[in-house]
Amino acid sequence: MRAWKQVLVLTFLALLTVKWLPAAALKAGVAKVDITPPVGVPLWGYELRDSTGTLDPLYARVLVLEVGEKRLALVTLDLGRTFGRDSIDRLRAAAKASSGISYVFVTATHDHSAPSLQDKYRNGTPAWETAMLEKIGAAIAAAHRNAVEARLGVGYGVAYIGHNRHRLNADGTVTWFEHNPTEIPTSPVDPTVPVLRVDAVDGRPLAVLVNYACHPVVFGPDNTQYSADWPGVMEKSVEQALGGQPICFFLQGAAGDINPYFAVIPLKEDAIKRRDWTGQRLGDEAARVAMGIHTQTTAEPSLDFAEDLLPFHFRYDVEKYKRALMGGSEIDARGLDAYMPDTHYEQQLPVATVLINKQIALLGMPGEPFVDFQMNWRSRCPVKDCFLTGYSNGYFGYLPTIKAATEGGYGAASAATWIEPGAGEIMVDHALVRVYQMLGLLTDAPEDPKEDYSVTHRRGTP
Repeated sequence: MRAWKQVLVLTFLALLTVKWLPAAALKAGVAKVDITPPVGVPLWGYELRDSTGTLDPLYARVLVLEVGEKRLALVTLDLGRTFGRDSIDRLRAAAKASSGISYVFVTATHDHSAPSLQDKYRNGTPAWETAMLEKIGAAIAAAHRNAVEARLGVGYGVAYIGHNRHRLNADGTVTWFEHNPTEIPTSPVDPTVPVLRVDAVDGRPLAVLVNYACHPVVFGPDNTQYSADWPGVMEKSVEQALGGQPICFFLQGAAGDINPYFAVIPLKEDAIKRRDWTGQRLGDEAARVAMGIHTQTTAEPSLDFAEDLLPFHFRYDVEKYKRALMGGSEIDARGLDAYMPDTHYEQQLPVATVLINKQIALLGMPGEPFVDFQMNWRSRCPVKDCFLTGYSNGYFGYLPTIKAATEGGYGAASAATWIEPGAGEIMVDHALVRVYQMLGLLTDAPEDPKEDYSVTHRRGTP
């Protein structure tokens, strides 16, 4: 009997100790590394052209968040798209080995003055891309090594720097609307500027994350120098406004149908001035919001994330698609195969969902989603603070809404839009379910019956 009582007391004390153990603190670390490649690498977007110099450097920025052994690395790239699956897998393996990183979330700004990662026609990974991966891996390790206890806060602003580039006419046709010097936004457009601020517990700012939807295409095809376009100006202006302490991250949103007012401006027409105006305008608002955020710690910090591969079909008849490409102006001596996406019956698209402290949600879509998805995600997400990033963890072309796909136009029904209609809607729905699961509001087991069967049956339930 005495032994039984001793076991009971020890069990009670053990449970009491577990209950009162302090929760693991949220930690954060940041790093920034120059990833500008050598001159001569082909540039992303527009027609094919080789780089001839550097107007301003390209960077990878890293934010590592940790709660105990759960570790997330968010990597933003001044590139047109993220790396391919093989390179992302290599980066994730290196981060796991060096720093125990559980998940690496990679997203690009969609910069059109950056090196092209369209590598289907290449044999192997070029040395400059390998060097990029190594630099980013080292930056992830540094961010983890320097991580400190942190607190978070979110704020919102409003800025207008762009317009919807699909003009729907009265007869139902769509007109391409490239630049808009009137500065009158067209619908739909999302002026919301969500800002996440990350501070050390002593109040020192570590990172400012700015989420917004707008193509970085102030520079046109006549620019052959590396540049981060307007997002680089925005980030620099935020950092300066906050005393040069934090690293500012641009999280490109659902920019598939959004252009800056001053788009594809020839260099001789003062494109640099237009770039600076665009970046500074968003940067001023983001800095104002960031400086007004009061960051806080959380009693029970948590970090949840998932990347799910969702199957989708190729949108078009393959032979008709090939003929459409051959009729375009982009095919060169490298041949048709250089431009053909994967046309297999089923393609696996990675959809990433992150939930921080059960309060801040992030959805990553692997392509160029139209802006409606961003607004839909924010209106339906079960947590107040939610971000959407396009161009994340892979690239599968444009992701228009079903409605936009029926209307047509570039990005809605063109060769750059090869995933079946409805894919974007499915991705948003999937991420919503994931967030509800992470909140514990959807479970993997049915509920116990709450009513007497005979009462339920009398109500007409079979």
